[in-house]
Amino acid sequence: MAASLACAFFFDAEPVGEQGRHALDACALCTKQLTRDSDIFMYKGDTPFCSEECRYEQMQLDAVYARSAGRRQQQQYSGRADSRRGHRETRKVSVAS
Repeated sequence: MAASLACAFFFDAEPVGEQGRHALDACALCTKQLTRDSDIFMYKGDTPFCSEECRYEQMQLDAVYARSAGRRQQQQYSGRADSRRGHRETRKVSVAS
């Protein structure tokens, strides 16, 4: 009884059409419809998936994205450091006589 009430609350409390949030009526990866009596596998708090496999695939995609973003950031940082090597800063200084 308590599980069915929690499930009903879970679906009924979902804001409809809100930007940036996943609706809990479909899998976030394969878009398979989720029903009130089906298992829902959550990831990152509010992202629903129809199976452990879909959730795992999304986790792998997120890991690949995070690694590539980290590499881009590292390349940008090392690129700035390389551009400063061998560069001497010069300034004109007036000499009073």
